[in-house]
Amino acid sequence: MAMGSDRAGRRYPTASGKSFVPDATLMHSNCSRVEPVMDHPELLHPTSLARFSSEKMTKVDIFRSDRMLVGLNAFEAGQEHALHGHADQDKVYHVLEGEGEFLLEERTIEMSAGAMLVAPAGVPHGVRNTGHDRLVVLVFMAPAPSR
Repeated sequence: MAMGSDRAGRRYPTASGKSFVPDATLMHSNCSRVEPVMDHPELLHPTSLARFSSEKMTKVDIFRSDRMLVGLNAFEAGQEHALHGHADQDKVYHVLEGEGEFLLEERTIEMSAGAMLVAPAGVPHGVRNTGHDRLVVLVFMAPAPSR
């Protein structure tokens, strides 16, 4: 696998060697967000794009259009993305690494690598890392939330 790099010299594995360039890091109350820009479609290995913070869970946007957002949510042990909802977006979580809990409405559902959960628009949802290792979750949202 080739390596790309961003403007700060950080190296990101990519199939083509082209870089993902984080434009900005936006701080939210419950997460840090890194927003890479994809110049064109290419083969990706999502877990290699995960970024972690000891302070709060991290979100990495892998791809964004008006129609869809594909991203990663990365959690250190004990971190969570609190129960929240999206009035107009459906969301799909697919666990790539680790274990924890999906929060869905009034329920808590155990999950581990390979598990998937669909949270339709308007349904409160969240994720909690209850394991001892890192948790990486691939996220799809449609339509993409506005910036």
